[in-house]
Amino acid sequence: MTDTMTVWRQRRYGSADAVRPETVPVPAPRAGEVLLQTDAVALNSGDIHLMRGEPGLVRVALGLRGPRIRGRGMDVAGTVLAVGDGVTEFAVGGAVVGSGRETLADRVVVSAKRLTRLPETVAPAIAATLPIAGNTAVQTLDACRVGSGARVLIAGAGGGVGTFLVQLAADRGAEVWATCGERARPVLERLGAARTFDYRALELSDLPRGRFDAVVDIAGEPPLTVLRDLLAPGGTAALVGGDGHPFFGPFGRILRSAVTRGRFRPITAVTRTETTAQLVELAASGRLTPHLERTFPLSQAQAALAYVEAGRTVGKVVVVRDGLLDA
Repeated sequence: MTDTMTVWRQRRYGSADAVRPETVPVPAPRAGEVLLQTDAVALNSGDIHLMRGEPGLVRVALGLRGPRIRGRGMDVAGTVLAVGDGVTEFAVGGAVVGSGRETLADRVVVSAKRLTRLPETVAPAIAATLPIAGNTAVQTLDACRVGSGARVLIAGAGGGVGTFLVQLAADRGAEVWATCGERARPVLERLGAARTFDYRALELSDLPRGRFDAVVDIAGEPPLTVLRDLLAPGGTAALVGGDGHPFFGPFGRILRSAVTRGRFRPITAVTRTETTAQLVELAASGRLTPHLERTFPLSQAQAALAYVEAGRTVGKVVVVRDGLLDA
């Protein structure tokens, strides 16, 4: 193993062209940590928000003039290269998936508590999509108590979290309606949506009032009163995303939901290893098939970030170790 590696970092906030490769020493795992060879990294909207320093409130927490955490990437699937003191649950050569920091790199150190074992039947590119987007979807469905027979509407379902929501809700036996871009409609129908609508040709207020047990808003644009009116008695509206105010982001909308009559649940995603393990089992069984729109080699990580930044991705974009695409 070489003593140096490549990591994709930025010195300033900005678009994808601010993120460049740097050569740094390979880190050593400390107690409770694991050193991974990076096999695949799934990109999320959060990566883009951190890259751009948007909304402005992000900069208050993570660096006013530039990001204190300079490397991009959070999700990772990889192969164990070394373990720190006290790590007994993982062995060198094992395949794992989890989340950490600066995962767009040849190698990455991750806390063992944030990792889950991977079976051989789940490819790294599939596994890497599960931690953040998959956990967010599960947390949302649990918050809305979605089960068999539930009627669910997902607004803005074409992205990573939305495609997971459609599959997982349908797997629970729910009837799923979804709004999305026209290009995403056949994908969502294949993943289990009973009905899909092009958001440019439909106003949510045109849908039947009082029909849905759960309304999940990923777009972050519909008025809260419209979401409320779509709910059946006892239903829940989950607020998952949306850009919102340039400085406060979606937080103003979340605060307004607290004083708007109706049952609203803001979702702040937390990645839990037990949830990731359940998602791995679903993927291994074929019940969950994450939609990969594109894969890029790690040497083209900047191009992958630019692709996601453009905002037209259906499903997930994944960056894989150079050579893995041809393996």
